[in-house]
Amino acid sequence: MVVRRFLLPVLLCCLSLSAQALELGGVVVSDSAHLGRSNLLLNGAGVRSKFVFDLYVASLYLSAKKNSAAEVITDEGEKRISLQILREINAEDLVSSLDKAIVRNQTDEELAAIKVEQHEFRSIFSKLVHVKKGDSILLDYLPATGTQVSVNGAPQGSIPGAAFYTALLKIWLGEKPADETLKLKLLGGK
Repeated sequence: MVVRRFLLPVLLCCLSLSAQALELGGVVVSDSAHLGRSNLLLNGAGVRSKFVFDLYVASLYLSAKKNSAAEVITDEGEKRISLQILREINAEDLVSSLDKAIVRNQTDEELAAIKVEQHEFRSIFSKLVHVKKGDSILLDYLPATGTQVSVNGAPQGSIPGAAFYTALLKIWLGEKPADETLKLKLLGGK
């Protein structure tokens, strides 16, 4: 009887912990992240696929959950986009793909306003040759410093201002997202 009283709470605790963990494409996605002075919450996560290949798990972290792309894009607080790579990708191909998605989701005026920042982003990724399976790319936004890029925990560079991070968000949350299903998942959909 004593054993049952002990095992039941332990079993319930284990079940509740496993129910909270999110696993996608073999990647365990954390339900929170610490950035700057904030503890961010997982807003949503999904797998980015192209053709029949799963490329990466994308996760969006915000200070408060939002289910509208417009709310996320206009939020001036700290944010994180986490990309957990699922297969080896040529870094040039990855940045070219991200670049094209930025262009698809920006007006000519918006593109002109981030021309220098977009060049800096390309420059940051030009240092990498390949992005390997298991690599982690973090695209963080801190209001005081702008976009910070890190790979496997190592800082790669930063881009000042908010406009470029807005352009990055639109890759996944814009009117012409890289993947419509992923957009819904990043916004908390199932």
